Amino acid sequence: MSTARTPRPAGATTSPDDRRRWHALGVGLVAAFMTLLDVSIVNVAVPSIDRALRASPSDLQWVLSGYALAFGLVLVPAGRFGDARGRRNVFILGITLFTVASALAGLARSPEWLVAARLVQGAAAGVVNPQVTGLIQELFRGPERGRPFGLLGATIGISTAVGPLLGGLLIAVGGAEHGWRWVFFVNVPVGILAVVLGRRLLPGRRRGRPDHRRLDPLGVLLLAVGVVLVLLPLVQLDQRRGPATWLLVLAGMLVLAGFGGWERWYARRHEPLFDLRLFRFRSYTLGSLIALVYFGGFTAIFFIFALYLQSGLGYSALVAGLAITPFALGSAAASAVGGRIVDRYGRPLVAVGLVAVVAGLGAVVLVLEVAPAPAHVPWLTAGPLLVAGLGSGLVIAPNQTLTLSQVPVPQAGGGAGMLQTGQRIGSAAGIAAVGSVFFSSLAASHGDWTVAFRRALLLAAGIVALALVGAMVDIIRGRRR
Repeated sequence: MSTARTPRPAGATTSPDDRRRWHALGVGLVAAFMTLLDVSIVNVAVPSIDRALRASPSDLQWVLSGYALAFGLVLVPAGRFGDARGRRNVFILGITLFTVASALAGLARSPEWLVAARLVQGAAAGVVNPQVTGLIQELFRGPERGRPFGLLGATIGISTAVGPLLGGLLIAVGGAEHGWRWVFFVNVPVGILAVVLGRRLLPGRRRGRPDHRRLDPLGVLLLAVGVVLVLLPLVQLDQRRGPATWLLVLAGMLVLAGFGGWERWYARRHEPLFDLRLFRFRSYTLGSLIALVYFGGFTAIFFIFALYLQSGLGYSALVAGLAITPFALGSAAASAVGGRIVDRYGRPLVAVGLVAVVAGLGAVVLVLEVAPAPAHVPWLTAGPLLVAGLGSGLVIAPNQTLTLSQVPVPQAGGGAGMLQTGQRIGSAAGIAAVGSVFFSSLAASHGDWTVAFRRALLLAAGIVALALVGAMVDIIRGRRR
């Protein structure tokens, strides 16, 4: 199947090959939605899991954080493996593992069982996601990529934002005792369908092009150890961290520096796990930095908002999920538009989106200052969250399009994997920092949840503002050139 495409004249009919590649993209987006949804959907199920399995706080932490840890661990090796051996087979392997692990998680009879299933789930999700991004790079060319990346950005934004809502709905339908199991079982039919359609629609590796590139086992090991050491202290939700714990982060940074040195040496002789020469592209370097920082503020918003509404104000999981819906709707709408116009406006479009996110979060803080009663919070914050969601839609998809625009197709999986690894590290670091401010403010204010939420939200907005600085640097440097 030829992957090169040129824009069709207005009114031209759609060719079978063109329809097939959009169908293939649809399969990939469904899989990405399913795997990214599981990052947040389980948050609202924690109380039910606690009652059903009598899990300890440590067990519950691992149910949540184990998924993120395993997810971030395999992104780059999986992307590189898909580049080398064909994305279809790697995609099908990842979806199969994810589906089986989801079924096992729903059948869990002990906390240990559930934690093990979540680890496999996370690793499988890390296998799938780089293949989706690599698929877009392979099937679309140049300006054509704006629309599919816009759809992928909408998928990322919606899956993150609506996870609590869907989790609340499933628990409400399934009941407080067993509803949490449906949070995992719902993946099984979707996963089976994705495997069948993926095998039929996704392009395989071209015949006559055997790929003898090595997979750099030492590079895989160094990256894995470095990512684990960095993420492990960050994904733990327990606030009682000692200084020794943070030494793991320092050790992880040193190991990752060693990984960079090894990759530079290895690239002179063989095909490396990750080609550091991608960082010579300004679009990739600054785009990766913007994504890392933005996800640090973006993901933390949902974490603290769900805590505030459920634990602080006593709302149900369903209402807490509904309160996030304006953000999700705004993100979906703006992502679709942003993907179409990013080639016209470039990085300034991302900067506009970041300004809207900061403004929306600032408006939420102001609303909380003047809210007549806590009971009105979900409704009063709907407008500001819609503005923030619209801004987010102009950040994630356009930034991803610009970041990967110059990455060669044979390195698409590895480049996308490193980009997503940065997003996972940013998310974990942001939740750790914003959550720490939230809980420390809660203690200092003698249990005033509104004060704690406002302070934590200001920090999240400040982190997003740092991403705006990165976007402005890219704009200024681009104009000078």
